[in-house]
Amino acid sequence: MSLFFRFPLATLCALGCLVSAPAQEQTTAGTIGIFQDHQDVGTPSHAGSVDYNPADGTYKITGGGTNMWFANDSFHYVWVKVSGDLSLAADIAFVGKGVDPHRKACLMIRQSLDADSAYADAALHGVGLTSLQFRESKGDATHEIQSNVSGPKRLRVEKRGNYVTMSIAAAGEDLHPSGASFRITFTEPFYIGLGVCAHNSGAAERNHASEQAIFSNVELKEGAQPALRTMSTLETIAIASTDRKVVYCTSNHIEAPNWSHDGTYFLFNSRGHIYRLPVAGGEPQLVDTGFAHQCNNDHGISPDGTQLAISDSSRGGKSLVYVLPVTGGTPTRITPTGPSYWHGWSPDGTTLAFCGQRNGEFDVYTIPVAGGPETRLTTAPGKDDGPEYSPDGDFIYFNSERTGQMQIWRMHPDGTQQEQVTSDEYNNWFAHISPNGRTIVLLSYEKGVTDHPAGKDVLLRTMPVAGGNLKVLAKLFGGQGTINVPSWSPDSRNVAFVSYSPP
Repeated sequence: MSLFFRFPLATLCALGCLVSAPAQEQTTAGTIGIFQDHQDVGTPSHAGSVDYNPADGTYKITGGGTNMWFANDSFHYVWVKVSGDLSLAADIAFVGKGVDPHRKACLMIRQSLDADSAYADAALHGVGLTSLQFRESKGDATHEIQSNVSGPKRLRVEKRGNYVTMSIAAAGEDLHPSGASFRITFTEPFYIGLGVCAHNSGAAERNHASEQAIFSNVELKEGAQPALRTMSTLETIAIASTDRKVVYCTSNHIEAPNWSHDGTYFLFNSRGHIYRLPVAGGEPQLVDTGFAHQCNNDHGISPDGTQLAISDSSRGGKSLVYVLPVTGGTPTRITPTGPSYWHGWSPDGTTLAFCGQRNGEFDVYTIPVAGGPETRLTTAPGKDDGPEYSPDGDFIYFNSERTGQMQIWRMHPDGTQQEQVTSDEYNNWFAHISPNGRTIVLLSYEKGVTDHPAGKDVLLRTMPVAGGNLKVLAKLFGGQGTINVPSWSPDSRNVAFVSYSPP
């Protein structure tokens, strides 16, 4: 990587780390420690400033500005122009109590110094809220991924390829992944640095209010840094704003969250077991599934919230569908043969829809919960998968590759009137219909990706059930395990999913 400095570089360590140089090297005219320059971005009514102390390498930044949000930013920025993969880390402390609880101190990667520039930053708010914020393109709205940790002492923002991630650490901790990552493209060269925003508007801004923060132990490192850990992150995303929130982040591999019908907890699978996690976060608790200890990511809660369907291969080596109490218990076998993978409950709770492989073909089947023969609903060549009932019971949605590319289809519950729902350049999987019956969320792979593998750049997209354009909800690294099963909140406002550490 080349660093586009216009002044002598700070000491470059053997590991590619730009660290604070001795004081005599930092007195070069035009430099501010390891940074190149500083300025107000946008139009703060009170001019910002920076006070760099070469003795201890700290940066005391004063910033005004109404906000860093929506389509325009207003703050003070200390920056250097760079290219390639890199990371910036610092301890952050606000000065004084402050005026606005959402004053911000951030580590920012920015395409330009324009107020409406594309950017990504690790932002600490005065109240402790910590987020990976981003504006994907010039003039777009700002979005965020909120951390589940409040008030960390140290933050790091890292650009690795087309992903930006945030790491955090409390006092006495080492940096660890926050679980927040986003896919965004910066054109080289771009900017990286430190920013402070007062987040004052109205009378406070007219009175020239400003805020201060101190950045210490600042490290700017070039090149892709060794991954701290491979992480799985259970997130929620708001349909209206597309803002995301980290609920649970772990080095264990987890998959496929279900959102309980009372809105209080999630279920997900990990290492062959099912776990329960409060929506507010915390530590997951193991659900007793008896002999079933090879559960995969095809599981879901009955409409009345009392039963859980699982897909497990503990007996016979092939996935079979079972039902047990949602609180745990001994599973009852439903499908006579396998492999069979559960995907949907009928609204009245009497029938299960599943994907089964029979005679080398994957097709959609239904079967009574009380027991009985399975009914094959699809016969087209190629894989048919992911069947899920609409809330009104009028349709079963599924994904099919019968046209040569995986797309979303639907049919009546008896298999009649099969019709295509999506038709575009993506491979679309796992259509989940909101409880209010208005919106579909689905997983989209790039055109060249076959099947539904893990570890891919994917999109979560939405479309109206009544028909209309597909809209991007989130860009993430995921695929298999991200959103295999129904995961809507009961109020139809949010969706839960799992993202994974970018490469």
